[in-house]
Amino acid sequence: MGYLTYSQLHNKYQSLSRRIGYSLILFGITALIATAVNACKSESGIIPVLPQNPNIQVFFNQNQAARYTDPYRKIERLGDNLERVMIDNVSNSKVSLDIAVQELRLPNIAKAIVEAKLRGVNVRLILENNYSRAWSEFTPEQVEKLNARDRDRYKEFQKFADIDNDGRLSEDELDRRDGLRLIKVTNVPWIDDTADGSKGSGLMHHKFMVIDDQIVLFGSANLTMSDIHGDFTKPETRGNANNLVRLDSKELAARFKQEFNLMWGDGPNGKPDSLFGTKKPSRKIDYLIVGGAQIRLKFSPDSEDTAREQTSNGLIATAIAGTKTNVDMALFVYSDQFISTILEERQQGNVQIRALVEPQFAYRDYSSTLDMWGLQSTQDCKTGKSSAWKQPIKTVGIPNLVSGDTLHHKFAILDRNLILTGSHNWTSAANHTNDEVLVAIQNETVAAHYQREYDRLYQDVTLGPTAKLVQATSKSCAERVKSKANPLIENSEF
Repeated sequence: MGYLTYSQLHNKYQSLSRRIGYSLILFGITALIATAVNACKSESGIIPVLPQNPNIQVFFNQNQAARYTDPYRKIERLGDNLERVMIDNVSNSKVSLDIAVQELRLPNIAKAIVEAKLRGVNVRLILENNYSRAWSEFTPEQVEKLNARDRDRYKEFQKFADIDNDGRLSEDELDRRDGLRLIKVTNVPWIDDTADGSKGSGLMHHKFMVIDDQIVLFGSANLTMSDIHGDFTKPETRGNANNLVRLDSKELAARFKQEFNLMWGDGPNGKPDSLFGTKKPSRKIDYLIVGGAQIRLKFSPDSEDTAREQTSNGLIATAIAGTKTNVDMALFVYSDQFISTILEERQQGNVQIRALVEPQFAYRDYSSTLDMWGLQSTQDCKTGKSSAWKQPIKTVGIPNLVSGDTLHHKFAILDRNLILTGSHNWTSAANHTNDEVLVAIQNETVAAHYQREYDRLYQDVTLGPTAKLVQATSKSCAERVKSKANPLIENSEF
């Protein structure tokens, strides 16, 4: 389909807007009212609102000091509305809007992006190729070929889009609920990581926006129901535990824009000059000062022969090596043995270490949680060296979240004043294959927000390995290979 004229584009979107009943102005007023109500509740409630750094604001979708109404399930719940934060910032854009995100499904944010384009904002969007098709583009035959997880997600979308519950999806319902469909029908310029002429990078795992070359939004959340609000068909869920940072700095925005431009190349339908994954040049660690905070910024990936300390995982290890009192980790997946070695050295130096890892990965046979529990991992079998800690610790475990929600954070708090956060999981794939960002922020005001989130998650922790894991890891490497119990794998998605 060719590009529509501006008049056609505007008329089509106005038609959609009338059918949708969508109004950014109304949403803005609602958000202001909600903010005022939250402030009043927090002043009289048990949990106060923490002060924010003027240039670095932090948000958590399970923040117990805030409350909002999920716009899709109409559930009043505790947490910061991460989608609302993004919509407000997108709606304030005047000149440019660059978005690189693994997955974009939420219709309200898609509408805000389209509105920005209609205002004359230069909008560019980069997606991961595995998630760059609108759900409504799939034929029944293609749905049948999806793996079990993606079929379940497709069925979830069907229920999400079936607003009148009649068992069929009308054009109106698809216009209202299929975010990528709206992006495409209104000709928002977009590419995915096949634009470099390949079948896709390891994973275009970024989750950031650059607005007017001044504001940067980044964090751990994809723009989906499950990552922000909760599974549509499971009203008890509150969304995978995620964080979002809003940073106001021209200097930092320029760094993110440079990363975006490498991936964008000359854009849609152009030459295959986009650079993703290992095709990008290695970037050194950047040092900045923003709002009184010291910031270190690192984009991935780096080649295997890059000096370790110059990689993202190397930055993590270096930061941990300098800790004096505390390390608190909240990680989706953790499998980097060198970081584990540095942590053990700090533990032997009387640094107090706590770790929370997503349950579906904490007990994997390759997870670095095994090192901390004093167990032999399949990584040890592969290298022939034991990384099991000589003095195992009992402060490593999993958070007890609502069934259906996951720990999707990728952050650590060091000495209660240095934060490591971003899209970067603590894995080899994130370090050497994926498009990622890691940001280290040294500021007590910012750290206080992450510390509160961590302490909340740690309150209801299940510590230590399972009996089944202890039994499995007590076998010899030969026995484990023979039984094929938890083979050593590093999922390219992480």
